[in-house]
Amino acid sequence: MSDPTPPVAVLAADAPLRTTPSLYPEPFASRMAGREKRPLGELFGLRNFGVNLTRLAPGAVSALRHAHSRQDEFVYVLAGHPVLRTDAGDTPLAPGMCAGFAAGSGDAHQLLNPGDEEVLYLEVGDRSAGDAVAYPDDDLQAVLGPDGRWRFLHKDGTPY
Repeated sequence: MSDPTPPVAVLAADAPLRTTPSLYPEPFASRMAGREKRPLGELFGLRNFGVNLTRLAPGAVSALRHAHSRQDEFVYVLAGHPVLRTDAGDTPLAPGMCAGFAAGSGDAHQLLNPGDEEVLYLEVGDRSAGDAVAYPDDDLQAVLGPDGRWRFLHKDGTPY
C-alpha cells in the first residue's frame, strides 16, 4: 500500500490539528493547555523540516523554555502579541515579526501569550538526527532516538 498523494495546496487554518496535543510527559503536558498545532509540513510529505501553524489561547505557552543541540528553529508571528522569553529576558513580538534559534546556542526560548487575544504563528524546525533538548527551568531533558521518537528523562537521566 502506498502513501496517498499529498495535496498541492491547502488552507492552513483548515489543516487537521496534531493528534497528540503534547509529547511531554506529565506533569508538563498539562502545562500546554491552550496550545494547538496544525502540522503543515507533514501534509505535503516533507521529511527534512517541519512546519506548524500554532495557536496560543490567552495565557498559553508554546512549549517549556528549551534549547536544541542540533535543530534550528524559526517562528513568524501572524496575529496577536506574544512575548518571546529567552536567556536575555522577555521581548514583545507583534504580527510580522520573526525570531530564530540556532542549534547549539544554548539560548533557551519559549513564546507566551500574556494578552487577552489569540496568538497565531508559524514555527519551522529541521529534523536533524541526534538532537537533544535542554529545559533549564524544569527537571526534564529530551533525546531524539534513532527511530525518530523523543525520549524524555529527568535531568539525572532516569526516564519518565
